[in-house]
Amino acid sequence: MKNNTIWSVLLLIMTLHSIKAQEKQNVLVFLIDDLRTELGCYGNDMVKSPNIDKLASEGTLFTRAYSQQGICAPSRISILTGLRPETVGIYDLFTPLRSVHKEMLTVPKYFKEHGYKTVSIGKVYHHGRDDIESWTNFTQKEPNSWASQSNLELIEKFQKEGRENTRGPAFENADVPDEGYKDGRATQHAIQTLKELKNDDFVMFVGLTKPHLPFNAPKKYWDLYDKDLFVVPSRNEPINMYTNALTNWNELRAYYGIPQEGTLDDNLTRDLIHGYYASISYMDAQVGKIMTTLNDLDLRKNTLVVFMSDHGYKIGEYGAWCKHTNFELDVRVPLIISNNYDGSAPQEMQVSKALVENVDLFPTLVEACNLKMPYLDGKSLLPLLKNPDVTWNDGAYSLYPRGEKIMGCTVTDGLWRYTEWRDSQTQQVKSVELYNHSDGNPIAVENLAGKTAHKRVETKMKTLLRERFPRTDYSFYK
Repeated sequence: MKNNTIWSVLLLIMTLHSIKAQEKQNVLVFLIDDLRTELGCYGNDMVKSPNIDKLASEGTLFTRAYSQQGICAPSRISILTGLRPETVGIYDLFTPLRSVHKEMLTVPKYFKEHGYKTVSIGKVYHHGRDDIESWTNFTQKEPNSWASQSNLELIEKFQKEGRENTRGPAFENADVPDEGYKDGRATQHAIQTLKELKNDDFVMFVGLTKPHLPFNAPKKYWDLYDKDLFVVPSRNEPINMYTNALTNWNELRAYYGIPQEGTLDDNLTRDLIHGYYASISYMDAQVGKIMTTLNDLDLRKNTLVVFMSDHGYKIGEYGAWCKHTNFELDVRVPLIISNNYDGSAPQEMQVSKALVENVDLFPTLVEACNLKMPYLDGKSLLPLLKNPDVTWNDGAYSLYPRGEKIMGCTVTDGLWRYTEWRDSQTQQVKSVELYNHSDGNPIAVENLAGKTAHKRVETKMKTLLRERFPRTDYSFYK
């Protein structure tokens, strides 16, 4: 009798283990827009980001993660294809992936073919309906909107006047619930979808747009901060920088109330920084709601959770705003990966200083889900989840065009950033930049290229860059 009982218990354990082994790995990716490493878990003492900080404490935080291009559309295409912009051949904001590559493999296409429910909620691709046939569940991203009555009336006035640009102000703090703005509504869609798919295998992308312009967030998130405590960044441009390294940040200038020329005064600068921070806290609250649902549905234990941004951002540094450059502030991004945490015991945050890239997401998901690896430019980060100090890449690469004639190719080794501005057709080098970030300061102070004291570093960085961007006779546009 006793032996029968023992065998019954063993059989039950083996059965439960077999069921567990058959459970597929689910995936939840928070794809955030315009978020730099301005989070508590990255050492910022002012920002209020408790939910993202908690997620970081349950996983691996990457301190040297980089986007492949500092602009939405190409960056997101790179993330979702696992291919670099120079492989895909799309560098602008206006070209959807499927308008050029009808059959190119993407994350949703691949996982859908392998039996997963693939979910897109909010802003995932920049062009909302791009690659739409690859999603089994699709919730369209909403356009920007304002909630205060005065701003709604202002926009209506612009429309009646027949203005070409009818955007409202660059920031707003209406006293509305979270669902009064689009990220709150996207969160409710995500929560409902998780409930509907709790018994399915899924790969879900939740595209939260804040802190993208306009910095519109409910008043309660603005109230978390004292505007007067924000420090106005130095407006000094890097000494001897390439002439077109920075832009006129027309993205911000398109909003009502923003001067069309020159830098912004201190008061408006603080208003915008305040709005950026409030938008982060608003977005953080949405992450918290979705993670709570994941836990409540008992899905956390077999769900890989990724938190990432499409690129970085400038909030007044160099007297500039937005992204659209090769500078550290625009290409460095937050990246957190938390794998199968069941919440049963305290867990310490792992920190990895490895040089990793957004293009690594696709292969990471493939390996995490035990699927066959397709040809991709990135590589899986799973080894870093097991050992964050394992030897990794020597460099992380990005690029940014200035029109179709000039391409800026850049690399960082974690300490220095080296950039070559080349003729897009012939690869002839027009200008070179070398910036020292070895003290951890993301601000580029002086272009040290050509300086005798830094010749050895420049030679090393040039060699590193040309491993990815060789100076052979090819065009970036072929």
